[in-house]
Amino acid sequence: MRLKNRKTIAVTMGDPAGIGPEVLVKALRNPGIRKRGPFCIIGDKTILNRYASSLPGNCDLRDLKLLSENAVRPGQGTPASAQASLSYLLAAVDLLKRKGAHALVTAPVHKENICTSGCHFEGHTEFLARAFHRKHVEMMFVARHLRVVLLTRHIPLKRVSRMISAEALLGTVQRARQSLRAQFGIPNPRIAVCGLNPHAGEGGNIGDEEIRILIPAITAAKKRGIPIEGPFAADTLFTPHNSKNYDLIIAMYHDQGLVAVKALFFHDLVNFTAGLPFIRTSPAHGTAFNIAGKGVAHAGSMTAALRLADELTNG
Repeated sequence: MRLKNRKTIAVTMGDPAGIGPEVLVKALRNPGIRKRGPFCIIGDKTILNRYASSLPGNCDLRDLKLLSENAVRPGQGTPASAQASLSYLLAAVDLLKRKGAHALVTAPVHKENICTSGCHFEGHTEFLARAFHRKHVEMMFVARHLRVVLLTRHIPLKRVSRMISAEALLGTVQRARQSLRAQFGIPNPRIAVCGLNPHAGEGGNIGDEEIRILIPAITAAKKRGIPIEGPFAADTLFTPHNSKNYDLIIAMYHDQGLVAVKALFFHDLVNFTAGLPFIRTSPAHGTAFNIAGKGVAHAGSMTAALRLADELTNG
């Protein structure tokens, strides 16, 4: 394989006590992934050695040498494992800023453990947005033909209605549309918007956010020439018969979008961050401490994340 003229993709190992190192090693063994890259793996060799004695030829390892062989046990997240995962991410940010890499794939970290260890951490999406001075980014989930963007992300359900506005929806529509055109090569993406309330509010009988906020925003987007429809009842929009008609679905809150798309495509699903100055993807699952180190973790989502990052970076 010729790697000389291809752009490097940085890959962080994630929490060393989670399944990140295992699914990463499994994904890198995939024949399709062996043809991609090059990949720069950022982590600890002592941890990766548990799952593979060596990495494929399309990989380089940036060994930060933070952890001794017995410092972390699979399935037992600690302040040390959390701090290591954050250090891997900081090293990746530095590499990207120095143009030593042009894309990033992040294995799962444990947000609660990072916060407990003394660092406020909302998640990779927010961390990377601040690191690269991007005020607005979008969390887009990608699987086969379906793409889903969350209008609100990691906030309590009781705050969702207050966080929804016509301005927020229009901004998300425009940023997601730009990403689909620039990164995914879809010149005029078709967009569907979920309602907030059951049955999209039933004309105001079950909440009025659709009438007050969503419909005016959708109307304004249409006036700008954007092919957009809704609001639709979310319980039927995600069915294959309906979702196939759109390039993007905008969900109002976290579980409205992710319960559906994970039920349909869990092992193929990729988390993509729209709005960063580089391609960033990740598997759409967490650290799964309960199965870490048992050899049973499924690498499908990590494989898909590596593949999509390479496709969008190197073609």
